[in-house]
Amino acid sequence: MTEKLAEIGNGDGEYDDEEDETLKERLWGLTEMFPERVRNATSKTASYTSTGCAKFYRFMRSAMWIGASSFVILAVPIVFEQERYNMEQQQQQHQRQLLLGPNAAVSNTPNSMGMVPPPPPQ
Repeated sequence: MTEKLAEIGNGDGEYDDEEDETLKERLWGLTEMFPERVRNATSKTASYTSTGCAKFYRFMRSAMWIGASSFVILAVPIVFEQERYNMEQQQQQHQRQLLLGPNAAVSNTPNSMGMVPPPPPQ
């Protein structure tokens, strides 16, 4: 009985009569149980999927570059101009506040600028 235990394993969970296989070798051995047609279809599907993913990645990379550069060229100048306009408005408001007092800068209605309101509708 001890001879059979020695033949089956050495106690460490490893068996002496089995060869070491890699995962790749095991998977390749499992493919032999499928028909040739299934193996070819699976191979083509995996190949097309890999190629499609690579092309999609290249397309998205180019599209992101075009989108980002277009945004920088077209939208960023508008943002800067808007910020410049806001700064000018703040400076004008600050100047009015210094010249006319604190209430003049807050009330920026047409009446405060010397304009006459339109007559009421009849």
